[in-house]
Amino acid sequence: MTESLEYQAWVVREQDNGFAGQEETCNTADLPDHEVLVRVSHSSLNYKDALSASGNKGVTRSYPHTPGIDAAGDVVASSSEAIQPGQKVIVTGYDLGMNTAGGFGEYIRVPAGWCVPMPADWTAETAMIYGTAGLTAGLCVSKLLMAGADPGDGTVAVSGASGAVGSVAVEILASLGFEVVAISGKASQAGTLKALGAKDVQGREVLGPEKKPLLKPVFAHGIDTVGGSPLAELLKQIRPGGSVACCGLVAGPQLETTVLPFILRGVNLLGVDSVEIPLADKQQVWQKLAGSWACPTTEGQVRRIGRGELDSALAAFLRGESAGKIVLDHSL
Repeated sequence: MTESLEYQAWVVREQDNGFAGQEETCNTADLPDHEVLVRVSHSSLNYKDALSASGNKGVTRSYPHTPGIDAAGDVVASSSEAIQPGQKVIVTGYDLGMNTAGGFGEYIRVPAGWCVPMPADWTAETAMIYGTAGLTAGLCVSKLLMAGADPGDGTVAVSGASGAVGSVAVEILASLGFEVVAISGKASQAGTLKALGAKDVQGREVLGPEKKPLLKPVFAHGIDTVGGSPLAELLKQIRPGGSVACCGLVAGPQLETTVLPFILRGVNLLGVDSVEIPLADKQQVWQKLAGSWACPTTEGQVRRIGRGELDSALAAFLRGESAGKIVLDHSL
């Protein structure tokens, strides 16, 4: 396809005392045998990257490994007619950064079916400001709208609102005219969330465990980015006929609830997957994010880091201390 090239990557290896990542010189000859070679200029940080970097075998089976479930850059070589050399592409989801070398390296080689042409007015950095988190937020909003959600229905709660998915969801919903209640455990982020368009910011205690199977219905709809007990509590507070789009599990994968929100209030629980969905569905959301769903405040608040800062940034994810969007710029 092309001559082998040396490049820099942040590689995680298993050591005597656990797992650790560091910059290494790699070669494109060692990348998987797929159709499209992409020179990656930018990636973005996600919770799944932090899990991979920590040695979570549920995410990454074998090491050494280069994480990075998001990547954007230029096609260097391609054996597929669908993707041409010189084309700018976005690659998110599927197996990228999990068991296939990901965007924390300056090159990736992936199937053509993983590549989405970049919207015309975007740079690779802009694409990665959104990344999987922005895509997921857009898919959550799309699910709510398809279920009939309307700004006139009342407030929409967004849990984990200070996180990468939640913050984009807040800004999209606000731009569409929804009254957003941002729920976050980070009191210091209240000003930021209001700048994104949230009408109110509440602490995570509003989703604290309650023994009652139903609570006062205060939210018309919701977007849940954390899963676990907070999702169960959010469902108890949704008004009749409302919907909750669910996309995360940082608070746990278990959902202990009753059927009462569903059979007494007609609440809809909408699952959102951003990994294995058809490429056309991803393309549709990317185009909206590049157009009417653009999030200028989020774009202006991004934090840019180089490979040397990945270790500390990913550790913050695992401690629950990360907020907003972080973009990896391979030129830094």
